[in-house]
Amino acid sequence: MKTSILALLGLVALSVGLVLNFVMPGIRYYAWIILALGAALLAVAFIFDFRRVQNALISHQGKFGVSTMVGVSLFFGVILLANAISVGNFHRFDFTGLAQFTLTSQTKEALQALEKPVEIVTFFSPTVPPEVSMQGRFLLDEYQLYSDHLTLRNLDPDLNPDQARQYGLNRIGAQYGSVVFKSDEGQIQVYGPQIVREAEHAFTSAILQVTGTRQKRIYFLTGHGEHSIQKDYSKARGGLKDNLFLVGELDLLNGFGIPQDAASLVIAGPDKDLDNREIKLLNDYLKKDGKLLMLLNPDPPESWKQLLSEWWIDVPAGTLIDLGSHVAPNLDHPLVPRNQNSFGFTEIYFPGAAGLIFQKGLPESVKIQPLAWTSRKSWVEKDFASGEDPQFDKLKDQPGPFAISALINKGGTSIVVIGDSDFATDKHFYNGNNSDLFLNTLNRLAAQTEVISVDRKVLPARRLLLSPEQVRFLHVSSIGLLPFLLLIIGGYVHWRRR
Repeated sequence: MKTSILALLGLVALSVGLVLNFVMPGIRYYAWIILALGAALLAVAFIFDFRRVQNALISHQGKFGVSTMVGVSLFFGVILLANAISVGNFHRFDFTGLAQFTLTSQTKEALQALEKPVEIVTFFSPTVPPEVSMQGRFLLDEYQLYSDHLTLRNLDPDLNPDQARQYGLNRIGAQYGSVVFKSDEGQIQVYGPQIVREAEHAFTSAILQVTGTRQKRIYFLTGHGEHSIQKDYSKARGGLKDNLFLVGELDLLNGFGIPQDAASLVIAGPDKDLDNREIKLLNDYLKKDGKLLMLLNPDPPESWKQLLSEWWIDVPAGTLIDLGSHVAPNLDHPLVPRNQNSFGFTEIYFPGAAGLIFQKGLPESVKIQPLAWTSRKSWVEKDFASGEDPQFDKLKDQPGPFAISALINKGGTSIVVIGDSDFATDKHFYNGNNSDLFLNTLNRLAAQTEVISVDRKVLPARRLLLSPEQVRFLHVSSIGLLPFLLLIIGGYVHWRRR
């Protein structure tokens, strides 16, 4: 009877020790003592009652009980071992459609490449909107998983006003929340509204700046009716920020020229002429190894055509029509398959594009490479009107094929010209490979070493792009294929039943 009590106490001690070891790792030392005590009690009970235990084990029921106990022990042992391993080794999976709980690969690479310590201090008082504090803290917890050089502190500015002042916290930061990033190179403060609006963009940019890492900056020209990066090109702007570019706007007439930190200049769909001073600024910039992405539309203003002509490319008047490859039923939406672009993208399309013609007699120092081009069944329709069925007129229309996009290299100067600006607007950016074309083009111009890979997911509302051949197959299969299959099956059943 006494040995039974000892054995029972030993089992209880083992159970309590195991539970404490996994549930309360802070007192793991005491848990191991309890486990040792339980094992000792079981050993004492076994020694004092060895003969009865031996007889019980060699009996038929004893053998069955031992095998069962061994199986159960192995099962629970595997579970406990898996849990013990998972404490120090784990992986998270994000199954949301927008990958909203996952950092981009660019941010992860930037964090893993950190060599300088960065102190991060959050100032979230109880009055700060919960969406600011929750999102900020969650993101910073994610950041710490990818770098040992980040130290995170949480300070309530109401309880620590002196320390808040030392970090430069002002009234706006105290009211709406703030995160301060500090290193040897300096200090940057990210405010609550910016956390909600830009989140990862703001945090990664701040870390790079305080560690002295220079980010490349892309400027979008304004003042000539170009697309706005706040409205029309907001998704393109977000894609550039995901790839750690800084993005801004530039007005040549109201500034001091093109900044020296410009990795590339983007001109997105101008519909007004250039001023003489602007022409000089652009020419001077290009002569000094400038990088330019020019997105034109059919029949651009004359000053833009003249500027491009000086770089050996002409833009014929009219709109590209491509009978051989277009987004059905729009003949004026050229669809560029894999074998008609130098990137190898599956499908790019341009909703209303201008053709590009390379001038003859290029100097040896100039190289022009087509990046995307039309099929042989294309032409430039001079008097194209939306909604009408265009017909090729030998007397006034110019036959193709034409380049839709081209790269001009002269020394250190690089210019990419695309005969359409609408393909990168929010409406078309994530359709086909349009976003890849835009981002990889700027990647080439900014002289990045790796091809851009955008991790940000978009809502799964994409346009179905069908070529004329695919449309014909869809019509034929939906009208004739199913009835034909039913006729064959019916004939086979009738033949079997005869």
